[in-house]
Amino acid sequence: MTRPVYLVVLLLCFGLMSPLVTGVFMDKLASKKLCADDNCVYTISLARAEEDYNAPDCRFINIKKGQLIYVYSKLVKEKDSGEFWAGSVYGEQYEDHMGTVGYFPSSLVSEQQVYQEANKTLPTTVRNLQKP
Repeated sequence: MTRPVYLVVLLLCFGLMSPLVTGVFMDKLASKKLCADDNCVYTISLARAEEDYNAPDCRFINIKKGQLIYVYSKLVKEKDSGEFWAGSVYGEQYEDHMGTVGYFPSSLVSEQQVYQEANKTLPTTVRNLQKP
């Protein structure tokens, strides 16, 4: 191949890779969340899905009617937004989804048992954790 052909191939490769490098911008769901602890790792409650929900993107989890979900945080509702909670699927029959944490609409679930009060308000931005 000649030099111009190599340059075209090289430019095409970089052009195809640029979406992978830059990522996709997603709207922020909320600025604050309610948790039971400073790291949002303790379970607030156990909820049961009243309807199926198909996740629109990677921030959300799929849930099926009747499925139990551990709730770890509750986003503070802002104007023009829905109310979302963060949680993970519970139970052996949903083993392939266990451990995946994501958001789901709170309107599609009913709380079955409250373990502790979500009384800590935290920002939803990623904190820079310093290593000791």
